[in-house]
Amino acid sequence: MSGHSKWKNIAHRKGKQDASRGQLFTRLCRDVYAAAKRGGSNPDTNYHLKMALEKARVASVPSDTLARTLAKASGTLAGVQFEDFMYEGYAAGGVAVLLELSSDNRNRTAAEVRHLFSKYGGSLGESGCVLWMFRRVGVITVPRMDANVSEDDLTLIALEAGADDLQTDDEDYTIYTSPEDLSAVDQALKEQGILSSGIDIEYLPTTTMDVAAADVANVEMLLSKLEEHDDVQSVYTNASITDGMLDAK
Repeated sequence: MSGHSKWKNIAHRKGKQDASRGQLFTRLCRDVYAAAKRGGSNPDTNYHLKMALEKARVASVPSDTLARTLAKASGTLAGVQFEDFMYEGYAAGGVAVLLELSSDNRNRTAAEVRHLFSKYGGSLGESGCVLWMFRRVGVITVPRMDANVSEDDLTLIALEAGADDLQTDDEDYTIYTSPEDLSAVDQALKEQGILSSGIDIEYLPTTTMDVAAADVANVEMLLSKLEEHDDVQSVYTNASITDGMLDAK
């Protein structure tokens, strides 16, 4: 698939970088809250909420915590009101960075994120400045060790259900779909007894950008610090860094 890279910073999955179980639970609950606010609190009619709940349950978020989160989103429980939004900007060397955020204080978040961009040689941009470099895709991750079919059979099942592509690495099969076909492909896999470890809608770059050796450290630090920020839900970039550059840091 165009834009996909073995370098995982193409799509920074913040959950893999969270420093503690508590931080992961907080992020997953915010995902549930945001999905419920956008499309309602019934997962049978709100697929984004269904995905968020499945991810939270896979991570063992307690059911009573999820129930409280849904109650807050539906307005039946008093609590902090989160707003979800996007920021766009450039890392060192002109690398594109796209952020999905959820915050109870947008002004505070904007100031903190702007400071991080500036500290590591980048700049926070205007709305639309880099979004055009990315496309929204559905992503289904199936652990290789848990798959009960061969790669060829999995590919056939996924493509027949409407998937666009399947890629693999040492740990996972990654299936890509259009956002509209994500639910149908996920259901087709389940009907074959193939369970995923994660389903999501993400942004992939249409093309990647090589990072100059002099900018690698600042790009890596900015992406890492953004991932660690409590209000940042997802980080996407078009950066491409070779193994040699990483080793040279």
